[in-house]
Amino acid sequence: MSQQLNFKYDEIIEKAISDIIDNLKGEYVLSKRAMALLLLQEDEDIIEKVKETERNNYDKISEIISRTKEKYDKPLSYVIALSRQKVIEDITNKVVTKDEKNKNNISNFLSKLTMNPITGIPILLLVIYFGLYKFVGEFGAGTVVDFLETRIFEAYVNPWVNGIVNSVIPWKWLQDLIANDYGIITLGIRYAAAIVLPIVGTFFFAFSIIEDSGYLPRLAMLVDRVFKKIGLNGRAVIPMTLGFGCDTMATMVSRTLETKRERIIATLLLALAIPCSAQLGVILALLSGEPKALLVWIIFMVFVFLFIGYLTSKIMPGEGPSFYMEVPPLRLPKLTNILTKTYTRMQWYFVEIVPLFIFASVLIWFGNITGLFDVLINMLKPAVNMIGLPDDVATVFLFGFFRRDYGAAGLYDLQQAGILSPRQLVVAAATLTLFVPCVAQFAMMIKERGAKTAVLMGIFILIFSFIAGFVLNWMLGIFGVLA
Repeated sequence: MSQQLNFKYDEIIEKAISDIIDNLKGEYVLSKRAMALLLLQEDEDIIEKVKETERNNYDKISEIISRTKEKYDKPLSYVIALSRQKVIEDITNKVVTKDEKNKNNISNFLSKLTMNPITGIPILLLVIYFGLYKFVGEFGAGTVVDFLETRIFEAYVNPWVNGIVNSVIPWKWLQDLIANDYGIITLGIRYAAAIVLPIVGTFFFAFSIIEDSGYLPRLAMLVDRVFKKIGLNGRAVIPMTLGFGCDTMATMVSRTLETKRERIIATLLLALAIPCSAQLGVILALLSGEPKALLVWIIFMVFVFLFIGYLTSKIMPGEGPSFYMEVPPLRLPKLTNILTKTYTRMQWYFVEIVPLFIFASVLIWFGNITGLFDVLINMLKPAVNMIGLPDDVATVFLFGFFRRDYGAAGLYDLQQAGILSPRQLVVAAATLTLFVPCVAQFAMMIKERGAKTAVLMGIFILIFSFIAGFVLNWMLGIFGVLA
């Protein structure tokens, strides 16, 4: 027969719970004690529900929460979680027998290596190189994408779709909406299935291995001190790491961060300074022939990430981030776990992201038939010239908004044509990386952070990207790093 566990928090928390319960007059699915605890932890969904139900009493409830917060130097969510953890530890200590001889085994030794900055950073670089660059960048973005796009879509699917649509539908505007260069099937579906799907699929697989091994919490511990300087904590390593796979998906995952302040900072940094795997793969291929240019790009992007994060953390109001995370033991990943996680995330990809790519292809079609793109390209040319780049790069920036990898691929074509010097190449690559997020990510930003916040971020990123490009071009000219 099961026995329910009841325990009391400290007097201050218990008094606050009692006062809040006295002001909860409505009916709720959860018990009023549970509602009071969630209110004290500032759960956004519960706050909205109580605001709606307790219109006459919510001000009193809010005052109780504020008064209670002032009595602690840590967030109430942390205080409550710590109290629960202490009770759990007391229970487990009574029933769990620890095997002392396993304390110094190889798993613990490796665990310490991953969290020590001296050894942890080289291990992180190896994980990034083999997991991100070689597996996702070369295999996913290279081998698999080339096969699907060249041998499947370009060889069979697109010609077949174009042939049927152009022979059956007499209206050119409708033909272009469905097929041809910017159609829903030939661009939107092709991009989602042949380009982005293999990249995020391989990333999800690699990420599932990292996650199932127990390495991710150790990475969070490793970067926590640095992340706190930019208004985040170690937990933010999850959306940031996911951003190297797909920024759209990472923006949605940022909802797991504890405070609104952290979620806004993370969303801004994802949109500004984290290239998705599709864009990253093309840029790495683009700059690999110029090692100096690649090094400049990496240093510049890391600097922008830390600098903007630090400034944003100082400007935005709110409490500094707190961080606590259970560190599970390191273990060999289980194939069944990896496949299940990868399958679940791929399912999410199709449900959440594919419609956004279709929407992007509709916008591109509309821009072409109305002549809007020509107007926008002409508007971008002065800004492109200001950072030392030729007019041709304006088109690259515009299409980079709709397809990040397409913009980077456009730079590759310009480089092959001999239009860009090494200095112009690194300035263009850095500015394009910082440029406004793709339309799919922007749509997700609106969904997660609201239209006003997303638009303000977009305007800031647009202006900042060209200012940063101008400064980088000027500095490279002053120091003569690249010709």
